[in-house]
Amino acid sequence: MLFRHQLTELLAARLLAAHSGSPTTFQPTMGGLSPKVLLRAIERLRSDSEVDVSLDALAAEANLSRFHFCRAFKESTGLSPHAWLRQHQLERAMQMLRDTDESIAMVAAELGYASQTAFAAAFRRLTGEAPSDWRRRVR
Repeated sequence: MLFRHQLTELLAARLLAAHSGSPTTFQPTMGGLSPKVLLRAIERLRSDSEVDVSLDALAAEANLSRFHFCRAFKESTGLSPHAWLRQHQLERAMQMLRDTDESIAMVAAELGYASQTAFAAAFRRLTGEAPSDWRRRVR
């Protein structure tokens, strides 16, 4: 039973590392969310559906208060839920900029940014480059 639990935690940690851009040497930490709860929260954060992904909803599903959910999520991933979601959105933006001809304004709107300027500022904080410069460089 203990072996199965450890194997499940290791698998969850590897899946998280592979899909969050974290290094592959990610080690699960004690005191964070269980692998099952963490994977479910990440699935909900990644979903494009109209499913409620508020902190209240995520915390309720994990049977935790908002405070304890945020603390455990950060302990498990290294990022707060908001920071994790922002990073995930910017990774989606990078994929869209690389793989499509959509305008930067359309990418920004599709990801829910209030303006192209807000998107460009967030993109620059993550990559150190403007979206247009990054697109030219990777194509």
